[in-house]
Amino acid sequence: MEKENQIFGIRAIIEAINAKKEIDKVFIQSDAQGDLMQELMKAMKKNSINFSYVPVEKLNRLTPNNHQGAVATIAPITFHKLETLVDSIVESGKKPLFLILDQLSDARNFGAIIRTAECTGVDGIIIQKQGSAPVNGDTVKTSAGAVFNVPICKVDHIKDAIFYLQGSGIKTVAATEKTENNIYDISLNEPIAIIMGSEDRGVNPSVLKIVDEKAKLPMFGTIESLNVSVACGAFLYETVRQRS
Repeated sequence: MEKENQIFGIRAIIEAINAKKEIDKVFIQSDAQGDLMQELMKAMKKNSINFSYVPVEKLNRLTPNNHQGAVATIAPITFHKLETLVDSIVESGKKPLFLILDQLSDARNFGAIIRTAECTGVDGIIIQKQGSAPVNGDTVKTSAGAVFNVPICKVDHIKDAIFYLQGSGIKTVAATEKTENNIYDISLNEPIAIIMGSEDRGVNPSVLKIVDEKAKLPMFGTIESLNVSVACGAFLYETVRQRS
């Protein structure tokens, strides 16, 4: 973790949250207690900040300083507001292409997806505040710097983002094996948002219930699934092919 993108100490993190810094994730010592820690927890929950409990050894590896049981990362980018970004793309007259990542958790997968998204002309990536991969040094490195070129929106709930996109005339397509529809048989040559799921469970069932279409990639081997960044690349380049 880059030191310049790091805050340690409970009070320092609380002050950063109150100052509306772009806190990407907070690591909390698993057995941490006390009134100040409770104040930090309330501040994180109030502002929907992503956090996880970790052993003290993890925090000691992150910083040699007196962390008091809490270390936070500051995102190296500024996140965009979903409504503003969607409205601007729609009003520009271009055919929107958005990417929704439903609680993707691996920073390197996230970075690889951002790199492909930049190469395929994605207008914006939408992630959930809680449970999503952080935008950290691994993300920046794996994206080859593309993270600075593709707008990223953080939302409280993926489903609310989907409803807003649908209300803006954008079709939502979920990548899932739980369908008979082949990716090559559905139309991507229109305003769309492609939804990719997490590494372990795919797209959330509650999300699948509200999307406009579901699609899968044909599989001919004995392994039943692709790495999510590879699958995302296949979906995005099929979109490029149809739009060419």
